[in-house]
Amino acid sequence: MRCTLWPEGAEVEHAGEIDRFFAGRSHEPLAVLLAFDAAGTAVGFVELSIRSVAEGCATDRVAYLEGWYVEPQRRRQGVGRALLRAAEDWGRAQGCSEFGSDTEIGNSASAAAHAALGFEEVERLRCFRKAL
Repeated sequence: MRCTLWPEGAEVEHAGEIDRFFAGRSHEPLAVLLAFDAAGTAVGFVELSIRSVAEGCATDRVAYLEGWYVEPQRRRQGVGRALLRAAEDWGRAQGCSEFGSDTEIGNSASAAAHAALGFEEVERLRCFRKAL
């Protein structure tokens, strides 16, 4: 599922990040929540962190949705909503009063899903890079 959400990363890179997370050697994400169907098959996940700065947020401890994915055949069935509610509970348990997220500027499906679950768009960014 990670490879589908972030296809720019190689499968071996994702596997390494997963291994580091379960070994307790990962700085980020701080938490991963999984959704399973009745047969015990994983059908979605969220990856969470806490950021000291997040666009549009006033506090310095913001629960942050680093990744959110639901298998296409399971979308629009409440899986994403359940994952997000669990993520919000996690954030509150961490002492956070704000929850941030982002998506690529052209990802209208993700923007619509965020809006449907109560997020408000606060900013649009274009990021730049220059080699030194």
